[in-house]
Amino acid sequence: MFILGNILWIIFGGLLGSLLYIFSGIVLCITIIGIPFGLQCFKLAGMILVPFGKRIVYEKPDVGIINTIMNIIWLIFFGWEIALTHFVFAIFLACTIIGIPFAKQHIKLIALAVFPFGKQIV
Repeated sequence: MFILGNILWIIFGGLLGSLLYIFSGIVLCITIIGIPFGLQCFKLAGMILVPFGKRIVYEKPDVGIINTIMNIIWLIFFGWEIALTHFVFAIFLACTIIGIPFAKQHIKLIALAVFPFGKQIV
């Protein structure tokens, strides 16, 4: 079931979304300050490409002050827009029975889009 969901996801926008995150990550990695944020974009690109069958877990129970500061900066500049976009897509997809599994994936992506530092995709 995960394979079929991922194939449909890629066809109907997952590939484009993943490429946009990769492009954003490359642009952010141009500056030294942007490298950690670019790496998070690459993490999101991998999750956007094939979200079915993956889950988000914390890397360590103690996240640390650096990850907290980076998450706050991410939230201010990038996270809330990305989360809002995933939320709008989830609302539209949840209006149809066929779109409900895809809406669930967008809801799952909101957690990663808001605070990506200190999280890992398994």
